[in-house]
Amino acid sequence: MKKGIIIAIDGPAGSGKSTTAKLLAQKLRYKYIDTGAMYRAVTLFWLRKNLPLEEKAVCQILPEISIDLQYNNNGLRIFLNGEDVSEAIRLPEVTNFVSPISTFKCVREFLVEQQRTIGANGAVVMDGRDIGTVVFPKAELKIYLVASVEERVRRRLLELKQKGVAISPEEVRMQIIERDRIDSTRQHSPLQKALDAIEIDTTNLTIEEQVEKIYHLAIEKINNQKS
Repeated sequence: MKKGIIIAIDGPAGSGKSTTAKLLAQKLRYKYIDTGAMYRAVTLFWLRKNLPLEEKAVCQILPEISIDLQYNNNGLRIFLNGEDVSEAIRLPEVTNFVSPISTFKCVREFLVEQQRTIGANGAVVMDGRDIGTVVFPKAELKIYLVASVEERVRRRLLELKQKGVAISPEEVRMQIIERDRIDSTRQHSPLQKALDAIEIDTTNLTIEEQVEKIYHLAIEKINNQKS
């Protein structure tokens, strides 16, 4: 018997998944799993290997990769083979390649297995692009976040500015549109809304409002599980 429910939060880049999932997990005292960060860690390792963008090349390096999610006073930290890469995986060069790397079947199978193991006992909030459709299709609560391209560009620019990264709005817009295209058309585990997912448009919502909406939905599911 699971001690808590599984909450799957999916949606395109910039829809507010990660921040919302992180705060929701804190509010529920659940474990937060950033699956996007796991794909970014694989992408960073591939970039450092200076290998071609070919599925065979990427598949061959997967046995060399160990990803660990740890929690400390600074929140969730991502470790790649023992190195804290929490900042490095957010750099533009990683962002540029994470979607094509994520299309490879071997990468998805490699990480989905780990994600299922982490979340098997419940009491987790997991965000990504295929959590409610592939990783945990039987999750008790599935949320699908959306937002306008303009709002997603604004959020991404703000995030990069805080990290000291200079980039034009036009370039960010192109990146987001391209990521949407790749994520939604890839052959393996494409980005799509689960049939039983609740869609929430975050364009005009604050992070606090997003969290509060999903929190009430989660409490209802948790109470139903207990009764």
